[in-house]
Parts: sequence; C-alpha cells; structure tokens
Amino acid sequence: MTLDLTPNLDPFALARALSGQHFYDGAFQAGKSGKTFPVNNPATGAEIGAAPFGDEADVNAAVAAAKAAQKGWAKLPARGRGKLVAECGRVLANHVEELGRLIALETGKALRTESRVEAGVLADMFTFFGGLGSELKGETVPFHPDMMTMTVREPVGVVAAIIPWNVPLLLMAMKAAAALVAGNAVVVKSAEESPLTVLRVTQIMNSVLPAGVFNILSGFGPECGAPLVAHPDVKKVSFTGSVETGRIVYKAAAEKLIPVTLELGGKSPMIVCADADLDKALAGAIVGMRFTRQGQSCTAASRIFVHEDIHDAFVAALKAKVDAMVMGDPLDEKTDIGTIISGGQFDRVQSYIALGRDTAGATELACSSMPTDPKLAKGLFVQPRIFTGVTNNDRIAREEIFGPVCCVIKWTDFDSVIEQANDSEYGLAATIWTRDLKTAMDATRRLEAGFVQVNQNLVVQPNLSYGGVKTSGLGREASLESMLEHFTHKKTIIINMA
Repeated sequence: MTLDLTPNLDPFALARALSGQHFYDGAFQAGKSGKTFPVNNPATGAEIGAAPFGDEADVNAAVAAAKAAQKGWAKLPARGRGKLVAECGRVLANHVEELGRLIALETGKALRTESRVEAGVLADMFTFFGGLGSELKGETVPFHPDMMTMTVREPVGVVAAIIPWNVPLLLMAMKAAAALVAGNAVVVKSAEESPLTVLRVTQIMNSVLPAGVFNILSGFGPECGAPLVAHPDVKKVSFTGSVETGRIVYKAAAEKLIPVTLELGGKSPMIVCADADLDKALAGAIVGMRFTRQGQSCTAASRIFVHEDIHDAFVAALKAKVDAMVMGDPLDEKTDIGTIISGGQFDRVQSYIALGRDTAGATELACSSMPTDPKLAKGLFVQPRIFTGVTNNDRIAREEIFGPVCCVIKWTDFDSVIEQANDSEYGLAATIWTRDLKTAMDATRRLEAGFVQVNQNLVVQPNLSYGGVKTSGLGREASLESMLEHFTHKKTIIINMA
C-alpha cells in the first residue's frame, strides 16, 4: 500500500485511505489475521474506517523490525539522531491542519479548541527533543589518579509505547521523541478508539527516519498490548492509561525485570482562595477542567475547592462561562465542545451524573446546550455538569470520571482544604489561586502532586517535567530528565593507566 504524503484536508477520505493497516519496518502492513474492527465518528456514530486487529503475530513482526533497526540507529551520533527527530517535527508542522482535522473526526474533540492545538504541540515536542541530542553525555569520576573513570549513556533497546485515546498525538510524541533521540527503536500500540491519526503520523515520520526505527500497531489490550509488553526483545515500557491497566502492565513488566514509566489517572484539586483574582481563576477552571475536551483528561481539575466568601459568585460565573460555550460538530470552527469518545465512556459518564444527582445535599447544574443539528442526533454529546453541595468524601468527588463533570466544594480553613486536596489516591496535578505569596509557597510545598501550578493551569508542554505521585504513576515525561532517566542506562567505564 502507498499513500501520498501531501497534506490531505479531507479527513473522511484520509480515514478511508488509512484503513486496515499497521505500519512497521518502513511500510504499511496488513494485519496477520486479516481481522479488523471499525473506527467510528463519535459525533454521528458513522463508521469512518477500520483498523487491523493486532495480535501476537503482528507484535512479533513489528518488534523484530524494531530490534533489527535499533542497532544501526544507536550507532548514529546522538546529535545526528536529534537532527532527524527535529526534522520529523518540521515535517509534521506542515501537516498540523490535516492531523487536526483527522483527530477531530475520530475522537470527537473540537478542531478549533482542541485538535488543531494538539497537532501543533505534537510537532513542537519532536522539535524540542531533537535539540537534546548533545545532552546524552556522561561524567568523569575522580575515583583514583591512576584510573580514568567515566560514565556513558546507552539506549535500552526496543521501547513499547502504549498510548490512550484522549490526546494520542501529544502522548505518543512525549514517549517516542525522547526514546528515539536516546537511540532506541519504538513500537507504539495505539488506542483502539483512535488509531488513524497516529498511523498517519507514523507514515509521515518514516519519510525521515530509517525503516523500522518507528513503528505502530493497532489492536486491543489483551490481544496486542499484552504480547507487546511480554515480548522478550522489548526492554522498556512507557504506558499512559487507567490505574487498573497500569497495574497489569507493571506486573507483566516486573516478570521481565524491565523498567516502566506509568502516567495514570487523576482527580486534580484546584484551590481558590478568597483573595484570588476571580477572572483569572474562572478562566483557569475552564482550562483546568478541560471542558473543551469534554473533561477527558487525567489532569482535569474536577475537584474545585472555593473559599466560602466567593463560592456563590464563582459558581454563578463558572456556569455562565460554560453556558456560553457551543457544543456541536467537532469539525465546525464555531464549536467549543465536541463529544465523548465512545459509547462505553458515554455510559460511564452518564452513570456518574446520575450518581451525583442522587448524592445527598448535591445540586446539579447542567451547562451549555445540546446541538440541534439532526445529523448529530446519534452523537455522543453530554452537557457539562457542575455539582455543588457535595463533600470530598462523596464518590463523585473521589472517583475519576473522565468526563465533563466537576464538583465545586466550599471551604473555610486553609489547613483543612490542603488536607482534603491531598485526601485522594491520586496525585497527578494541583493548582492554587491566591494573591498572597506566602500562601502560594506553603501550598506548593504541601500539595501531594507531581505537577503543581500557582494562578495558572497550563497543559503539558515540552521542557516541563510531567508525572504523578501515589497511584497517578511512576516516572516523568516531556523533559530532558525523562529522556536520560527513562530511555537510557548508565554504564561505568574504568581504565587502569598504572
């Protein structure tokens, strides 16, 4: 199969052209079993394409190609690898509009507010890591005057990168760019809900990289992901997904004694103090809760603790802002909010909305309005919900929903609200909103999260170390640290000169 690398702005045509293929060993490859599964547009329910049902035979072929290619790739000078990875970023930047449209089609994320932005950060991530090739350096150690002692960084080998569906381009880039510059070959297992855009990215990157260095398989966890993690030639796993699946991946990797990076769930707290700039805090809540992504984010600020002095004003203003957001066709430039990714996730979100509605003392505020276009009647649209009157002990405030549902919880005592914010199994992200520097510094010290911000709610960016504590994961991504610590090992060399 061949496919033109010219940017294609018709996502429906591109989805059809990409259907039914893996990509490994430098070329599109049909699935060994011949089985496929449908890829649907969550805004209409229509089938837009298909993906191969990857299994152990596909895994064996892709890993073999990666292992063979990795040896030559690792021999290239690190800066040379970096230049090629940076060139991938430059080429991908020419495809931002194409990739944004395709990811909007298959995930239901709005093009203007989400998908086009993600495609741009994808290119930026490869460009950023491409410039870090010269940082793969060791140390000299003053061990003994008659011995020259030094360390060098070496790649681990073949890396398995297992990615979710909510921001597949960004999360693939965070793993792959770092691993590639470090001298590894990569086999990606895409999410079954969103396999097409990452497949197109792989094809584009293979126009720059040597064959077999960067590969992708589609399929489901038990049939494709499990044999990939268990494969004896896979020497590192980087996984983003649920806590439950993360535990399975961790156990399987432990059997082989290989390193694992895990970025898992979250129930992130946002603490708004009485002295906070209300306008900035409201804007931060909109971004932090990822309303434009239908709340489908592990860092979503779904627990918003607001001081009682400004609680009512904050809730009223937040509802008004979300009411003003437009739900509709993800490919329409007017749309702010798209859809939930799948029927299963739609049902899960609806069950939590019902749970919140039945929670003692809770008040449900439905925001925005459902689209009226008859073509979208079967779309997986959910009105964002704000629940007030709940406590941090209620299930809706404790369990990760991965949908447009947030709880606004009133507080009065600062020590108590810090304790509540930390009273969670998760520890991925947190924010504090205040004009007082002492309060801000105290909160950043005490909040149990790996990614803490003051008076802002930035999403993941290149060069900002990102990762969680507690059950939110192990390791860090998106930074020089992640490349060095997670995709290389350190070798000590001693030369006796006596």
